[in-house]
Amino acid sequence: MLAGRAPPGAAGCCRRFLAAALRPLLCGLPSCWATARRAAGQWPSPSLRVPEAAEAERLVQQVQRTGVPLRRFIACPQLARTVQRCLQGGASPGPQPVLLECAPGPGILTRTLLNAGVRVVALESNSAFLPNLQTGYCIQISSTETNFIQSLENSLDGQLKVIYGDFFRLDPLTGTVKPPAMCSDKLFETMGVAAVPWRADVPVRIFGILPQRKERNTLWRLLFALYECNSIYRYGRVELNIFISEKEYKVLTAKPGEARAYQALSVLCQIGCEIQLLHMEPWSSFVTNLKNGGLAVPKSMWLPNDHLCLVRLTPQQNLFTRGLKPTNSATFIFMVKQCLAKPKSRLTDRLNSWSLDNGGKLQRALEIPKNAETRNLYPEDYRRLFEALQNSNMFTETWFHDEVLESIRNINL
Repeated sequence: MLAGRAPPGAAGCCRRFLAAALRPLLCGLPSCWATARRAAGQWPSPSLRVPEAAEAERLVQQVQRTGVPLRRFIACPQLARTVQRCLQGGASPGPQPVLLECAPGPGILTRTLLNAGVRVVALESNSAFLPNLQTGYCIQISSTETNFIQSLENSLDGQLKVIYGDFFRLDPLTGTVKPPAMCSDKLFETMGVAAVPWRADVPVRIFGILPQRKERNTLWRLLFALYECNSIYRYGRVELNIFISEKEYKVLTAKPGEARAYQALSVLCQIGCEIQLLHMEPWSSFVTNLKNGGLAVPKSMWLPNDHLCLVRLTPQQNLFTRGLKPTNSATFIFMVKQCLAKPKSRLTDRLNSWSLDNGGKLQRALEIPKNAETRNLYPEDYRRLFEALQNSNMFTETWFHDEVLESIRNINL
């Protein structure tokens, strides 16, 4: 044997030994340190590869299916990093709540969040995307779908969980719950999240891009669930971080005097939530699942609509104080909708239509001008009006409650 030459097989042994020694470092940190961070609700970066935008766009096109509603996806890694910073910005020190990512699609944001140490539950309604969330490749799956999900969860040691389901078909009002539709109690059980008191910290953060076709309906459904403490809000003040159209953002934040934007949705959202604009992004930054790759930007006649707006909706801690409760919130919603159905009508006329003979006295007590139109009242004015009515004998008429119930059954969202 020549001097200086390693014996046969020694090189392979050295490589294996070196790989074993470096594996904890390559994964980010020693395993004991990572375990301690996980116990504290923090995860080290798994250093996952984030595909380029062109690769993500090809994947979206490959998994197209006929009859699937229009969806938008984050395909650009730079946009994903921007969203990740927005979602983590302003977080309080200590363990952070799990983030539920709705319809992650190609998983560009998913991997960016994981690399930033965020614990993610990915809720995907298109089964063709599920293996990509694990491997980065589009693979046809059928009966092996469960195996892919289990493999993914094991590979990241609890930092990522993938669930087959559709957040925007959560808790269907009628019919059988057939996947990808699902019930919120099953979703939260799978995530391992328990209900907390309303005034406690946020138990879950949710990210998603609202479906364009039913954007307004989805906002109304979420508001009804919020005020009645149903669905996801049975578990506490769940924080929503959602991309919505610019025109809907203008409606949510409109003030009295903004004639075309100020609506019942404005009043109810501003009373129920703290609204924070995190980011605005042009429609062209997102990828759609349309065959021609079109943007399908919705038209707007009166309000600007050049962007998608990332908005954080955090339920107010003091929402259910004073006279407003989940049990009478349907009456409050009905009152606001009735008042703003004809925004130029006088509040006095609206009160008289409810057979409230002393409506003028009530307005004077609340210091609301006699000729005030319903579009001129601020959200807090509507809350004070409702509380005053609750504390008087004006809402004891059984016909009014019957009208509320009938309206809620047939409400036109």
